[in-house]
Amino acid sequence: MDATTLHAVRVEALSPEAFAPYGEVIAPRLRPGQFHPDRYEADDPHLVLTNGEPLLRIMHLRLRGLAFSQMGRHRRVTQCLGALQGKDWFLAVAPPDVNASAPRLEEIVGFHIPGDRIVKLHLATWHAGPHFVHEDCLFINLENRDTNTRDFEVAELPRACRLAV
Repeated sequence: MDATTLHAVRVEALSPEAFAPYGEVIAPRLRPGQFHPDRYEADDPHLVLTNGEPLLRIMHLRLRGLAFSQMGRHRRVTQCLGALQGKDWFLAVAPPDVNASAPRLEEIVGFHIPGDRIVKLHLATWHAGPHFVHEDCLFINLENRDTNTRDFEVAELPRACRLAV
């Protein structure tokens, strides 16, 4: 992809407020009784894994760069992604508009995600990534076993994009 023709996608720092239209941020916390079965907080992530068999895997990905020309979404599962080994990474997202067949370029935003955070995507959130500049990276991925065969919609973007970092 020619860098001069790429659509620049602005990148924001990850915060629960900024990411709220697209999903939830799962951050480490230390609190008394955090594993007590009756201890649930309002800001705990709200997962939808009932539409299939949940699958947790670790993906080993090689250098991905920051450019992309497609975005995907899942309408039946709330996918969770996070880097292992403390490596930072990036994710491009667009609002979960169930009536749209593709995201609009002006609605795409990137997030710089610290290596100690996991993001949970809302149902139907458009996303591209994970992207990173490291040689390789390990990612934890929670979705359904059949997500990529029964619940993966891909849209070609009108222009190739690059996260502007």
